[in-house]
Amino acid sequence: MMGNTESETHAAAQRMKTFIDQNVREKITAKSLSDIAGYSQYHAARIFKKHIGRTPFEYIRERRMLSAALALRKGGVKVTDVAFDFVFDSHEGFTRAFSKSFGIAPKQFASAKPDGWMIPYRVAVCQNNEREIKEMAKETAVIFTQIVERPARKLMLRRSKSAEDYFGYCEEFGCVDDETGNSVPWDIVSRIKEALYEPIGMWLPECMRTADSGEYAQGIELPADYDGEIPEGFELIDMQPCKLLVFQGEPFDDEDFEQAIGALWEGAEKFNPGVYGYEYADELAPIMQLAPFGWRGYIEMRPVREIR
Repeated sequence: MMGNTESETHAAAQRMKTFIDQNVREKITAKSLSDIAGYSQYHAARIFKKHIGRTPFEYIRERRMLSAALALRKGGVKVTDVAFDFVFDSHEGFTRAFSKSFGIAPKQFASAKPDGWMIPYRVAVCQNNEREIKEMAKETAVIFTQIVERPARKLMLRRSKSAEDYFGYCEEFGCVDDETGNSVPWDIVSRIKEALYEPIGMWLPECMRTADSGEYAQGIELPADYDGEIPEGFELIDMQPCKLLVFQGEPFDDEDFEQAIGALWEGAEKFNPGVYGYEYADELAPIMQLAPFGWRGYIEMRPVREIR
């Protein structure tokens, strides 16, 4: 058993991550990750979740899905072959997993127009091959997009007085600590067990603002029948079902998060949702951002409706 200092556990998590990245086409077991980490299976999984932000199983699934998507985008391969290449037991199981991840069947994805479905090429590389990265960069956009559905739900939010963005919001409410950078309201909603999804920062549309509140807020989405506690200063808003266009940028070094967010904003500004048959519908829901973890890239969501 190795030591348990922060640097040692971080190094163990990185060893497991590298092992997964380099063996995404192979069967990866909890024991193999445990051996790489130098910890028991239980502690290896906890260490990975702490430093990477996902369980090993979740990270393996994400890597396989993105790598499979790239293989399909290159063309000239059968869906069945890709399924088995990435350790799925059947064509049907792969199709279900791919459709759940991306909102589109793998066969449809493989034949979609390049400007309709995009993959962050550095995420999709199984090996850290610089030549392969450069070649894919010529063909693949740096922003991955998909359409997801939100059910009827409640939005619990804490409004700001005048904030226009995350930084102004944190100035109003303060941060829990310098390491996470999370605001106090974010920390509060992160502890709500009934949450449907992870906490969000949001830019409220005009119809959801009040005369004495700012554009930016933070909160959490909850079941439509939620009747639990409402923390002081928060409120609940009923939200109708809607579709969201998700933009996900490339992975980035944590210290470069501002540049990563700016790059996604620039790319999203140019994106035409009409390639999906949708148009923006900002009155249906806030524009939402997730926590900008470097390993997954910056993620932002904007409501859309089908063009009739």
